[in-house]
Amino acid sequence: MAGEPPDVLTGRLGYLLKHTQLALTAAVARALEPFGLDGRELAVLAVLAAEYPLSQLAAAERLGVDRTTMVALVDVLEDKGFVERRRSQEDRRKNIVELTGLGRETLDKAERARGDAEREFLAPLGKAGADRLVGDLRALLTADRRS
Repeated sequence: MAGEPPDVLTGRLGYLLKHTQLALTAAVARALEPFGLDGRELAVLAVLAAEYPLSQLAAAERLGVDRTTMVALVDVLEDKGFVERRRSQEDRRKNIVELTGLGRETLDKAERARGDAEREFLAPLGKAGADRLVGDLRALLTADRRS
């Protein structure tokens, strides 16, 4: 069949992970489009929704992005009215970033849409298979590989 990858590739874990991730990213992007967000921006909002205010640097560390990237992401979210910056009272060199009311409302709706898109994407595996896949991926991600 024309659109299917050759068998020589479908046995390679890297190929499967990459192309599955690309398909999931596209599905989530379609789900987030009505909210004016992409997946990275939604992840920033989710991290900033912590129970206490975070600095830009602390949020960047949690997301695993560099400071420059974080500044650019916060700039975009600020322009959209989803977050606001303020100087830290404890350390004037730091910016604290918090969700606005619109940001919290959008986060809630967009997270539901993202979750629905992920469940639909994983539906071919059934609930038990989807739960197992997520658990297995989490185990691989957190495995100690220092040896």
